[in-house]
Amino acid sequence: MIELRHLRKEFDDTTPLEDVNALIREGDIISVIGPSGTGKSTLLRCINMLEKPTSGQVLIDGVDVTEPGCDLGKIRQRIGMVFQDFQLFGHLRVIENVMLAQVDLLKRSRQEAYDKSMSLLRLVGLSEKAMNYPDELSGGQKQRAAIARTLAMDPDTMLLDEPTSALDPNMVGEVQAVIRKLAATGKTMLIVTHEMNFARAICNRVFYIDEGVIYEEGTPEQIFDDPRREKTRRFIHGLKVLEFQIHDKNFDFPGALAEIIEYCDKNQISRRMDTHLQLAFEEMVQQLLIPSFEKPDIRVCIEYSPKEEKAVFTVRYRGEKTDVTAQEDHLSATILKGMAEHMEYSFHPEDELQNEIIMILGQKDGSFVT
Repeated sequence: MIELRHLRKEFDDTTPLEDVNALIREGDIISVIGPSGTGKSTLLRCINMLEKPTSGQVLIDGVDVTEPGCDLGKIRQRIGMVFQDFQLFGHLRVIENVMLAQVDLLKRSRQEAYDKSMSLLRLVGLSEKAMNYPDELSGGQKQRAAIARTLAMDPDTMLLDEPTSALDPNMVGEVQAVIRKLAATGKTMLIVTHEMNFARAICNRVFYIDEGVIYEEGTPEQIFDDPRREKTRRFIHGLKVLEFQIHDKNFDFPGALAEIIEYCDKNQISRRMDTHLQLAFEEMVQQLLIPSFEKPDIRVCIEYSPKEEKAVFTVRYRGEKTDVTAQEDHLSATILKGMAEHMEYSFHPEDELQNEIIMILGQKDGSFVT
């Protein structure tokens, strides 16, 4: 069992892990997901102390491995690491790569290490490559050799850091097949991955990492089908997000429109959708909301789904119950209703920004005025 208590890791220019707490039970297969740069790989490296945490504790079967004097060599024998860049020794044959640590650290005889290595190479489908050097292997074969090398140490837990990220798409499946085979043995595994279908199929728990913490965790069904928190939902559905906070009538509207154009270019959003988003911003915010309040407090959120080719344009604003789109004779309200596939207003008196308008922009041609 591995327990993480208030784990924090700081680098000179960033703090990827702020306060990570988790309990990893024997037999758990946990997929660690989240945006790039949020500390997923750092988390694995802190667990086996390849990175020393800035503060907090990592307890393995009750032993705090962050304490001075802890025998890290023994800990790393129990927790195997598979790296995304393989880290095989280029001057050694595949069989020698798998044997090396067994002989040096576990003090097995060369024959014992050889027999064990060949058994594992057969498990990962590489027995015929035993006498090859790493540069004679494909990327998928190198990663399978790296998995065999890790298994040779008989670890209790395996940490796999994006094991398919460096592979060509046609090689991903062969490595995933090996990992699925290992999962069936009941071995404890933490797998950092961007392959959502693979994560869903193989794991019994999911950690979504963001904001320096395990932002949300749950079963695959919960995380992938019904995420409870906003950033998880956006990540799972692959939404591209742009947000604005407006607290002043002198807000830089030309600058905001330029940001929308840049957002659309960056995310390969169609020119037509780009035009709709700019128009929605101008008519909703500039023409309807800003004139309605002496001191505006407005949040605008654009969420675009590449899969559905639709955008959800949401505005939240402070004040009494006021649907600014209900003005039947206002040109801007007419334009917005004409361009939206769907638009609805709701009032949330318990929230800080009580008023909410949601517009869905998609493939509808629209009959709005330009």
